[in-house]
Amino acid sequence: MTSHPERRLAEDFERALANGELHMVYQPKVRLSDGKLTRLEALVRWTERERGPVEPSRFVPLAEKYGLIGPLTEWGLRTTLEQWRRWRDQGLETNIAFNISALSLQRLDFPDLVERICRELDVPTDRLVLELTEGATQPLIKLMDTLTRFRIKGIGLAIDDFGTGYSSLMQLRQLPFTEVKIDRLFVKDLPEAHDSCVIVKAIVDLAHGLGLFATAEGVETAEQLRFLRSIRCDVVQGYLVARPLEPDSLAPWCDEFEQRWPALVG
Repeated sequence: MTSHPERRLAEDFERALANGELHMVYQPKVRLSDGKLTRLEALVRWTERERGPVEPSRFVPLAEKYGLIGPLTEWGLRTTLEQWRRWRDQGLETNIAFNISALSLQRLDFPDLVERICRELDVPTDRLVLELTEGATQPLIKLMDTLTRFRIKGIGLAIDDFGTGYSSLMQLRQLPFTEVKIDRLFVKDLPEAHDSCVIVKAIVDLAHGLGLFATAEGVETAEQLRFLRSIRCDVVQGYLVARPLEPDSLAPWCDEFEQRWPALVG
């Protein structure tokens, strides 16, 4: 039986979604070859009046459970792509990564919906990458056609939190991903822990061997960044680069990070 606090939180979230009380923040990802911004990951935030900030790990599962993931996904995608267009109009050229639920992929028309929103907002589909957690991808072999339709439309697919599930290699072999995101669990002990170094290098080599980009999450130290650069990891994100930013903070961050980059790579 559903607990009353859970139901109440779900109802409050539904109300927040309807009333425009959610907002998006954006975490930069940079290329390790030159430190340039390559993409921004869109992240939804909810600050509830009485509870304060509510973690996505709490409200996203409730959205999935209570049939709100569709409206949440469409709101988040529209908000993110509208913001991309504002940045483009300001002369800030970048790409966008957006997290989707496996439940959304069960909708046969979902790829068409995403393409239609891109077209409405004048965002080229090749500017968008959809991210799925590795756990979420486990039932997706059945949805190969849906995922393939995203690739045909030019939309990228990233497997998130890679290395934490049991079926990783099978997913990479069978599903049309364009990017592998290395879980922060393996990054946090770099470069001191030998086993983490071996695992991360193996994932980067595997990704490149399959023609995929490799992105490392949770990079917090210059030592981690330098090691990842030394093994030819493509992209990094994490607090060393930037915490999630409000939209107006992107331009100042770009200037600040360009000044910081030479010192980070030593």
